[in-house]
Amino acid sequence: MSLPKVFIDGEAGTTGLQIADRLKGRDDLEVLSISPDLRKDADARSSLMNDADAVILCLPDDAAREAVTLVSNPDTVIIDASTAHRVSPEWTYGFPELAPHQRPAIAASKRISNPGCYPTGTIALLAPLVAGGLVPADFPITVNAVSGYSGGGKGLIAEYQGGKGDPFRTYGATLAHKHIPEMMQYSGLTHPPLFAPSVGAFEQGMIVDIPLQLWALPEIVTTADLRSTLAIAYESEAFVDVVGSEPTAAVQQQRKGAAGIVEALDPQSLNGTNGLRLFVLGNDEMRQARLVAILDNLGKGASGAAVQNLNIALGLPEGSGFDGGFPALAC
Repeated sequence: MSLPKVFIDGEAGTTGLQIADRLKGRDDLEVLSISPDLRKDADARSSLMNDADAVILCLPDDAAREAVTLVSNPDTVIIDASTAHRVSPEWTYGFPELAPHQRPAIAASKRISNPGCYPTGTIALLAPLVAGGLVPADFPITVNAVSGYSGGGKGLIAEYQGGKGDPFRTYGATLAHKHIPEMMQYSGLTHPPLFAPSVGAFEQGMIVDIPLQLWALPEIVTTADLRSTLAIAYESEAFVDVVGSEPTAAVQQQRKGAAGIVEALDPQSLNGTNGLRLFVLGNDEMRQARLVAILDNLGKGASGAAVQNLNIALGLPEGSGFDGGFPALAC
């Protein structure tokens, strides 16, 4: 029996290179490659796509839409890592942990949209709380997030690696970021969250931070209620870790040799993994909380999620190609 064949369209980009690296050396699939001088040749790409069991698109939105038209083989699975199809009803959202029905839907689909990095943390934190009635769907939500500069593409990467990047840079001032519809649709929100993304002077990693005024909720909700709801939602998930209690020691103690850095809440702490770690920090006396997600923007936020979806779609073990496990918390 032949191995399933996979083609990465856009393998020379940041996400494509990471996916190729994650697939390298696997003996349960075959990776098809295209000659560098044919990467923009539509006929050559189409031939490989239609010969593949699965295609992963690592392209800008418009190029991804165009690439889909090159596939005529009805059996070819397409996994799109761009934003182009994330809220399309004709595509299955590739977040297996989102709900009990999501994993079977991905397994049965030929068109899978990979989640965005910021939405992955946002949706993972909010969806169970909105579905469980702890946070109303129309509650005003603010999402603060910091990503490594690798999420900004080749131009931003070159700027930072050339020593010209700012230590911290906020963006999205028009409040119309392309990730907002995705956040709304899969979190269950009825109003756009106020999304404040930013870039830090580190290559990869991400922290998503959602403040909640518990006193403004219509029902009495404690940090333990929030944490318990998230823990139940993800209790059987290998790639999602809900921290069981507030990491008090880690919050109060500074890491030796790196003053001011809290190890447990380091946005780079899950780099190189497909892990997503969730925290509920709060003060029940003040009736305030912070929902925090940490992930690798190029891992669970991009290439790791694509490989996880690929495994599900091809009927391979979901953990294939991953080392597994989470780094220990310094709590």
